[in-house]
Amino acid sequence: MRSALYDLSMSAARADALFASALQRSDEPSARQVEQAVTAAIGAFGARGCAARVAQAYGEHPETAVTRMRWARTAVADAFGAPLSASPDGAWARERDDLNSLALVG
Repeated sequence: MRSALYDLSMSAARADALFASALQRSDEPSARQVEQAVTAAIGAFGARGCAARVAQAYGEHPETAVTRMRWARTAVADAFGAPLSASPDGAWARERDDLNSLALVG
């Protein structure tokens, strides 16, 4: 059984990877294109490299980085299924368990 932190980290790593990818919101990508972009970005930069690119973008262009990350998080949730979410009582509930498809590298 995986911890909630692990699942949230997977979702964050995927969002970072999509953020770091060349895929654009204006492309209106399909779920498959999002999955491919995430895989390619993690393959090219590693999870830490994607996170570093996110940090750099927030430092250089915070006004556009916020919008891109919001899109990346939404697109990742749509493509891979929603990550863990907090229920009203504060307990974590898994909405979809397909997180085995991505191995973090880097």
